Amino acid sequence: MRVYLDACTINRLSDPPMQRRIALEAIAVERLLQGVRTGQLCWIASSVLVVEIENNPDEQRRSSALALLCFASEVHRPTVASAERGRQLNLLGYGKLDALHLAVAEEQRCDLLLTTDDRFLRRAMRNLGKPSVRVENPLNYWKEVGL
Repeated sequence: MRVYLDACTINRLSDPPMQRRIALEAIAVERLLQGVRTGQLCWIASSVLVVEIENNPDEQRRSSALALLCFASEVHRPTVASAERGRQLNLLGYGKLDALHLAVAEEQRCDLLLTTDDRFLRRAMRNLGKPSVRVENPLNYWKEVGL
């Protein structure tokens, strides 16, 4: 299974667990990363993700997230085609980086894109732009598959 994790999913591990949802999502992300480490999941990342993480002003969160990237099986740069797809998705209401994450995940034939961003999830669930990749919250996916 080819899985793309966006920046908010990775950052969930360092979010203060002020709400039950945040704590549970962090557990789910950790379990999914264990699936990556054991080879049950193939983590596909992108240079878009790297740039987004590097732009995090919180040094500790930035360092923690960058350290996790060593577990990514592949890191891809957007192609001209995926950049154009990202622009189209952005025009449909996806955030610029969300649109690029989705476009790269589609181009790399990921089975799943995980995000904790509710706005991103809502747009994908409404099938805006007809994503060819399933977009899901990590907690919901973890409950479904039980890794």
